[in-house]
This record gives sequence, structure tokens and C-alpha cells, in this order.
Amino acid sequence: MSAMPPEDRGRRARLPGFDPETVPFDPDFADPQVRGAAVAASAMAPAALRARFANPPDWQPEITADGRLPGRGGPLRPAAVLVPLLVRSSGLSVLLTERSAHLTDHAGQISFPGGRVEQGDHDAAATALREADEELGLGAALVETLGALPLYLTATGFSVTPVVGLIDADPVLRPDPFEVAAVFEVPLPFLMDPANHQRRMLVDGAVRRTFYAMPYVAAGRRHFIWGATAAMLRNFYHLLRA
Repeated sequence: MSAMPPEDRGRRARLPGFDPETVPFDPDFADPQVRGAAVAASAMAPAALRARFANPPDWQPEITADGRLPGRGGPLRPAAVLVPLLVRSSGLSVLLTERSAHLTDHAGQISFPGGRVEQGDHDAAATALREADEELGLGAALVETLGALPLYLTATGFSVTPVVGLIDADPVLRPDPFEVAAVFEVPLPFLMDPANHQRRMLVDGAVRRTFYAMPYVAAGRRHFIWGATAAMLRNFYHLLRA
């Protein structure tokens, strides 16, 4: 993410106010027919993804916004993230980061590399690639951008364009420790299988809020992918299933 702007300096990290891993499951999402079927392996090949973004089908995203957090009103701020798909001998994997615990927005959460649009970024892809380079040392020349998923409005007041990119290389990453606590990969077939999707339901009085989660365990460590990142992946799933 870019250097923190003056209006954000001095602000403390804002946590969601609850532990998302303890939120109960939404019983309406238990039915496999509601969850959906897994994406076919053939649809996740690089050539198939290029074709899907070049000629997208008629489809609708499932979820496009979170409820705004208290104190986060005002105009939405444009931002972009890179959904980095690494080409491995075993198939594609998604590169994700764990954000540092001190950051103002989405501290400690699992996310895609990205951040707010800056002057000089000519489009969302330029923002996503610049941010991925700043956060991870992932050079833009290594990324083949395929297209974008629908805009997603976050609880913290950002209007985010998810840019999907293929990386047909084994990049040497240099994560910025100020912004990135950890980097890890998740196989794309795992994320595109609704058997690994959860929908949690948070009830506060008359207010009912649901969010998606995709817990993943690797090397003995549990990564709880949830919120906007999980919602964007759920929309990616629907695009590939359409």
C-alpha cells in the first residue's frame, strides 16, 4: 500500500469489533445446492481464464458491498487490488498477504496486495500493479493482467477494483515489513470449491449481517480469509461458473 496520507497518520488501527472466527454459521448456506458446485479444473487453466475475461459471460456478482463502519461515512475512495494467480506445475495458486497489525485499515487481515488510487495511475490495473510492487516487490513486468472483477465497496469506505493477473514465473518477493506481516499461497481449486466456503451470520439487535470466509491451513498455520477478500473470491467463483 502507498505511504499513509496525512489524514490517516496518527489514527489507530480499527478492528472489526468482533472475532470473525467465533461468529455463527449462516444456516441458510448449509445446503450444497445453495453453496454451488466446484469450478471445473479445465476452467482454471491459464488459457481458459484468458478466454473468460476476453469474452465474459452474462453473470451477476453475489455480493458487492460491506456495511460501512461507524465513523467511515463520506465519499468512497477509489482503490484497486491485484488478484495474483501464480502458475505452478500443480496448477494455479492465489498469492495472499497478511496485513501488519498496526495498519489503520483491515489490520491483521488477509488481503490481496493493493491500495488507494494515486495521481498518475492511469487506470485500476496501474494502481494494482504499483501497489503489488510496493508491498511485495512484485514487478509489473511479471504480471499478465487478464481483466477485472466487479467493484467492491468495503466497510472502511473504499471502492475497490479487483484486477486479476497471471504470473507465469517464480518471483522473488521482497515484502515490505511495514505493511505485510506474511505472504502465502492458496491453491485456486481450493478457493473455487464452495465446500471450502463459509457464510457467517452476525446478528446485532434487528441488524443481520453476513460475510464469507474461506479458512485455509498450510504448514500447520490457519489463515482465516474473510470479509472483502473472501467476497471478491466468491464473485470470482461465480464468474468462472457462469
